[in-house]
Amino acid sequence: MSRKPEEGDKAPAFDMPTDGGGKVSLAGLKGQNVVLYFYPRDDTPGCTKEAIAFTGLAQDFKDANAVIVGVSKDTVAKHDKFKAKHDLNVILGSDEDGAVCEAYGVWVEKNMYGKKSMGIERSTFLIGADGKIRKAWRKVKVPGHAEEVLEALRA
Repeated sequence: MSRKPEEGDKAPAFDMPTDGGGKVSLAGLKGQNVVLYFYPRDDTPGCTKEAIAFTGLAQDFKDANAVIVGVSKDTVAKHDKFKAKHDLNVILGSDEDGAVCEAYGVWVEKNMYGKKSMGIERSTFLIGADGKIRKAWRKVKVPGHAEEVLEALRA
């Protein structure tokens, strides 16, 4: 298992297909701040709340020169449905092979009701315009999180 990237580290490169048939890559976002948030699954209660919270603050993030990218292992087709259903205004990257989750150290063993399984640990990385990780949040609790990320971005 590779070391989990930490604050101050160069952010691992990524290149993924997105909702709406697009593509997103760290190189393509150079010069902008990137809020890269990992979530377990489209259209589940916590993930929906988180996506709606980031959508609600999307203009504030944009004003602060930041692009929001949500990442899960769901397919682009699932992302499209999720986005349409909840009127989301964030980019959703599809990491079906798990390479990006692996690079950021968020693909972990989870223990739910005594049953162990692999899954995405809800995490967010604030990547500066210089491509370095400015702040990392792991084991994120959804309430107030989007606001906290915005605050860190403005700091």
